[in-house]
Amino acid sequence: MNDLPNLYQFLLSHVWDDEDMLLLSCQGLTRAYDRGPLFEGVDFELYHGERVGFVGPNGAGKTTLMRILAGQDQPDAGDVRLHAGARIMLLEQHADFPVGRTLFQDARSAFADLLHAQEELVKVAEELSVATEPNLQKSLTARYDRLTELLRHNDAYTLDHKVEEVLGGLGFKASDYDREVRTFSGGQQRRLLLAKLLLSAPDIFLLDEPSNHLDIDTIRWLEDYLVRQSQAMLIVSHDRYFLNKVVTKIFELHNRKITSYPGNYKQYVRLREERYQQQLKEFEAQREYIEKQEEYIRRVHYGQLAKQAQSRAKALEKLERLEAPTKVESPQMHFGSVTRSGDIVFEAENLGKTYGDKRLFQDLNFVLHRGKRLGILGPNGCGKTTLLRILLGDEKPTEGSVKRGHLTDIGYLDQHLKLLDENKSVLQAVWPEPDPDLTEQKMRDLLGRFGLSGKIIEQPIKECSGGEKSRAALARLVVQGSNVLILDEPTNHLDIWACDALEEAIKAFEGTVIVVSHDRYFLNSVCDLLLVFDGNRVEVVYGNYELYESLRARREAEEAAERKAKQKNEPAPVVKKETTSAKETSSKPAKRKRKFPYRKVADIEAEISEVEDQVAELEAKLGSAEIYRDANTFKSTTAALQAAKEQLAYLYEHWEEASELNG
Repeated sequence: MNDLPNLYQFLLSHVWDDEDMLLLSCQGLTRAYDRGPLFEGVDFELYHGERVGFVGPNGAGKTTLMRILAGQDQPDAGDVRLHAGARIMLLEQHADFPVGRTLFQDARSAFADLLHAQEELVKVAEELSVATEPNLQKSLTARYDRLTELLRHNDAYTLDHKVEEVLGGLGFKASDYDREVRTFSGGQQRRLLLAKLLLSAPDIFLLDEPSNHLDIDTIRWLEDYLVRQSQAMLIVSHDRYFLNKVVTKIFELHNRKITSYPGNYKQYVRLREERYQQQLKEFEAQREYIEKQEEYIRRVHYGQLAKQAQSRAKALEKLERLEAPTKVESPQMHFGSVTRSGDIVFEAENLGKTYGDKRLFQDLNFVLHRGKRLGILGPNGCGKTTLLRILLGDEKPTEGSVKRGHLTDIGYLDQHLKLLDENKSVLQAVWPEPDPDLTEQKMRDLLGRFGLSGKIIEQPIKECSGGEKSRAALARLVVQGSNVLILDEPTNHLDIWACDALEEAIKAFEGTVIVVSHDRYFLNSVCDLLLVFDGNRVEVVYGNYELYESLRARREAEEAAERKAKQKNEPAPVVKKETTSAKETSSKPAKRKRKFPYRKVADIEAEISEVEDQVAELEAKLGSAEIYRDANTFKSTTAALQAAKEQLAYLYEHWEEASELNG
């Protein structure tokens, strides 16, 4: 009988529990295409337990580098060194699934080696039960023990439970388990590929946009799951909220080089700017020094001081010249001025929508005032896009009504960017009907503000990348001059810097904005009113995403306390509801009783600002490597941060009440 396969031997003899264990090392990696090098001379290392966010502009080469690490592409120069026996896996975007294989069967195939070991264990047990020769008994016993240890170490007796946990977390229902994989949508199949990668648990996860096309509840589950894992991870993502929650380090790919920053995305943004400003000061100081030396040399290159001039000239020749620092520049998006609409843009009363036996939502009441920015979020298929179509007048509600305000001119950006003619060039698609007030040069300037210039603007829309199409569609809205923008997943395909630019453009926009998005960072930045779909009800939140999260967390804590009390047969605590359903909320919500003592709104806002500064300072401390050298300091800082966040959630809630009831 053959020895255990190499993988079994490795799993038994290697446990990556050393946080200083180097798993991956890259030296001098270079890869180029026709347009020139994507990256060159790249060096970096990846250690056990590190969760590294990998960011950079679209087209910088992030996916190419991930494919090289996974062995699916080869560098033009340089080496990728993987620790002996370590497994590395890349999240695939597409796969061919065997005909007839069910969802559960395919997910379970991630454990193929362990399942084979289970079968092997049964065979060895059967052979051992009939073996009589002492040497054979000894050999079979040793093999049985090794297989048992392998299965025990990998918790192989709960494989089905693991499959159910991951499939459930990624949004699959038990009723989906026996469905053939090929009957699922492309997005669902991609979630299955993610599930298989998570279940395979390689030593190094290579995750390329793992949160794409996931709704917010699923992304929350994925964040929590990844944080609990001990493996190393390299994660390409444009989801800044996700990066803040998950990663412990950031690699930025810019100007063909990788720069490493400790901490999460928030820390990266601060440290990146600090590093740039420091490098700029050093560059300018050196340039000033060189100019002074050159001026001195010109003045005294003859006469008594000629020797000094020659000496300084030689010193300048040996001086290592600093290059001017650069950083990724965001496009300068701007929606321009628009005509003023009426004070009320939309007013929904008792709005509901049903398809057959499926109710999407009901009793939805809200008023959207001019200049406000409304965010809509919820699970896939809950009715968000249907609500947009009702607001646009393209679909009728099952019950209730929507009133559109005076002088509203709507510009609609749908997910599939249908407002662009794919057969036209970028310039023609954005400017389909030449306007005498808009010259071609003005149009080129406009496209330049959205990061589209050079040959790209003469390229057909159908040949553009997703990010280029999205920016062209946003530019088209500017040409339309609409004073109400309805945007369905506008950050899809945009890189982090384009998302930053879009946020600033929306905040500067004089009109009204309605946006559907799964991008929590984006929603938090731009929205001052939220509609949150939950089941067939819609909750209205007067604030941004962080406020909604604090209210949701408090509500879940109260519900957990109620469940715990019921389990102990104790009276359930009296719970005051902090948020209301859309049915209970209207443009003029009934005043509620005060939960908090009276305080001026301005005073609460001042305290919120102070506590936010405390949180930022404590997060900065946790981003420093020094703090981890002292366990007591780390513990006290973590506790202080948690307390500050809880205080902030309390203040947000107090502010919401004061904003509603004061006056």
